[in-house]
Amino acid sequence: MLNHELELSLNIAFAKARDNRHEFMTVEHLLLALLSNKSAREALEACKVDLAVLREELEIFIRKTTPILPEHVDRETQPTLSFQRVLQRAVFHVQSSGKNEVSGANVLVAIFSEQESHAAYLLRKHDVSRLDVVNFISHGILKDDQQNSDDQSDMGDINAQSQQEMPQGDDRMDNFTTNLNQLARQGKIDPLIGRQAELERTIQVLCRRRKNNPLLVGESGVGKTAIAEGLAWRIEQNDVPDVMKGCTLYSLDIGSLLAGTKYRGDFEKRFKALLKTLEKDEKSILFIDEIHTIIGAGAASGGQVDAANLIKPLLSSGRIRVIGSTTYQEFSQIFEKDRALARRFQKIDVIEPSADETVLIIKGLRQKYEAHHDVRYTNKAIQAAVDLSVKYITDRHLPDKAIDVIDEAGAKNPFNCTK
Repeated sequence: MLNHELELSLNIAFAKARDNRHEFMTVEHLLLALLSNKSAREALEACKVDLAVLREELEIFIRKTTPILPEHVDRETQPTLSFQRVLQRAVFHVQSSGKNEVSGANVLVAIFSEQESHAAYLLRKHDVSRLDVVNFISHGILKDDQQNSDDQSDMGDINAQSQQEMPQGDDRMDNFTTNLNQLARQGKIDPLIGRQAELERTIQVLCRRRKNNPLLVGESGVGKTAIAEGLAWRIEQNDVPDVMKGCTLYSLDIGSLLAGTKYRGDFEKRFKALLKTLEKDEKSILFIDEIHTIIGAGAASGGQVDAANLIKPLLSSGRIRVIGSTTYQEFSQIFEKDRALARRFQKIDVIEPSADETVLIIKGLRQKYEAHHDVRYTNKAIQAAVDLSVKYITDRHLPDKAIDVIDEAGAKNPFNCTK
């Protein structure tokens, strides 16, 4: 239940208390241990806490107040009831939110419930509240970014709820994005067949000093996302220019970014915090699939949030690199109307492949589909899938519709075997 990092912090704390022959393990011991825990330390740093001063205050208090076991007494250090309550409360909160692991940041939040403890007093003395920590865990909001409004108590309720709804993690990138490089290393990304011209152009734009943001524009199903995944694979193979070696490509998880944003401005706060994280790492690249869903307001899409004003300054200066994908319809309705936004992206047309190119793409993917469905696809079957999809599926585009045909045919195989 406790994650490995938290277990390590607790084991070190118990070992130090035992070496110092402390009779009890207190909440103050716990907070002192959390100062060396990555997730708890990041939360405290985001709340502008001077960790060196806090550590010194905790060590002085523990030294002055903790009973020492006599040399002749052979007894283990015992955790106090308040120490146990903090851990139990952290476990309960994580379980009730549907998560499996307790992090140091979760324990830090639970310490505030022990209001009579000196640990909670010291946190309040350093001007840290439970709300500050929850805001950082849930939204990645730094203390300076929080609004000092009369509605702060109401926001505390929603942020506390969001803290349970949002995925917990040591890093905002883990919460709101998917690491495409990691998926490529694990073999979870299909190989990119063809599209070399589009991929080379994407790499060229990313290597620019300013306005280094490619925008893949094409109809749904033509393979825009596959180009981004192919780039991640190329980076892992070191088949990129030297300036891009070691880069990490993250795919934005819009669902996680929007989850729990019940109040106006919640989304903007999260998005701004994510952009700040990206800005600090010059080797990071953000891929936003269907970028029109978070930028601007498209036709009949009144629920969208306009994040253009947040991202424009960073895009033009080259401080972050973003790969976007969108359709021609949304490009004309959003990007062309916002000239300031459009000029920060370099448009790359992703044209629907021909039938012959689609055949080559499917042949490149054939092995994965054969292994999944336990069937064999002949060249004749692949050609037929492409020809029939072109003839009868007129409202969609290659290669997506042809791939769906062979996938559907493979999925039907188990039914034929049982008859």
